[in-house]
Amino acid sequence: MHIIDRRLNPRGKSLENRQRFLRRAKDAVQQAVRRSLQNRNIRDVLDGGEVTLPIDGMAEPSFHRGEGGLHDQVLPGNRAFVEGDIIPRPPGRGGGRPKEAGEGDGEDGFRFVLTREEFLAVFLDDLELPDFAKRRLSETEEMNPIRAGFSVSGSPSNIAIARTTRLAMMRRIALRRPKPAEIEALQREIEECDSEEKRLLLEAELKSLTDKMRRIPYVDPVDVRYRRFENEPKPVVKAVMFCLMDVSGSMSEHMKDLAKRFYLLLYLFLSQRYEKVEIVFIRHTEKAEEVDEETFFYGQTTGGTLVSSALAAMRGIIAERFDPTEWNIYAAQASDGDNSYRDESATGHLLQHEILPLCQYFAYIEVGEEESDSSMSSSPLWSLYESIRSELLPLAMRKVCRKNEIFPVFHELFQKRQAKATP
Repeated sequence: MHIIDRRLNPRGKSLENRQRFLRRAKDAVQQAVRRSLQNRNIRDVLDGGEVTLPIDGMAEPSFHRGEGGLHDQVLPGNRAFVEGDIIPRPPGRGGGRPKEAGEGDGEDGFRFVLTREEFLAVFLDDLELPDFAKRRLSETEEMNPIRAGFSVSGSPSNIAIARTTRLAMMRRIALRRPKPAEIEALQREIEECDSEEKRLLLEAELKSLTDKMRRIPYVDPVDVRYRRFENEPKPVVKAVMFCLMDVSGSMSEHMKDLAKRFYLLLYLFLSQRYEKVEIVFIRHTEKAEEVDEETFFYGQTTGGTLVSSALAAMRGIIAERFDPTEWNIYAAQASDGDNSYRDESATGHLLQHEILPLCQYFAYIEVGEEESDSSMSSSPLWSLYESIRSELLPLAMRKVCRKNEIFPVFHELFQKRQAKATP
């Protein structure tokens, strides 16, 4: 017997060995990836890259003789010493103490190149949307029956009457089944016929037509068709992620770059981790607008700042397209903290009473200049959000000033948490 395996294999050679190595050195690879991301350009994350692993973390298990026990050894070549003798110092050697080896883990021994998929899998391994245990998205699915044509077998309740009737008519026409009107006309002709010879011929023809009608049923079992259904996997719940960004004139290029890095990372995370998540991009100055990904990241719009416009736009989109009873709603906002004084009341009301009650998680990232400290003085928007934040509301806040703070803050916001019991 010959077996031919036609499954498509990945291009990488020694794939099993590579995957086995990644599983064995998972902790070391994760630490190396974290270090390499500190000052790395966000675009480079999409390309994978080389990471350095300490040799100590590459030790493989092996079998060896255990220590202890009694050992008899024969050491040939000793002609000058007996037990108890003191061995003199070899001549010509200095009395100094030999230099000791350095201590600590080395990083120069092993370099490993990760593909894009491997790099992202390692980086995003311990991240997830907070409180997503409420209604699991990525794993739980239900089967939804959808129409899939017709079948020759099935339940009587699923009989397709129109299709069955059409097929029966096509078969009767093809087999030339006599029509009832033809038989009735022939019977009337027999009754009115005076010639005995002709009447016998007509009776023979009538018998032939009657027998043919009896042999060719009006509806045959081969004509019957049933409506066919197939089960299509359907997510039990759906999630939407709102990305809100301030693009006003108070946002410097450095701040916008930090915000864009955070959202690129967030977008990358969601696209990689949850395939069934809708993402809505909203940018705002004094006016808010929903835009596509390209415009959100690279648009040149600028102006004043009214944060309430973005929250109002989010509220309108939720009301129009995302029913909170069917969708898990998440939001992330990036801003420098500036907002018009006259807008604080509207912003606070929208966030506290209309946005947060609908959200499972709302993350606010406040960006600052590179020279400033992450513990910078509170901005108007930060103070407003701080007054709203409580244990009962799903609001998280962080400050970022430098590029190398993006990944730790992102990791802190979206690290896995203990699943909560739900009724």
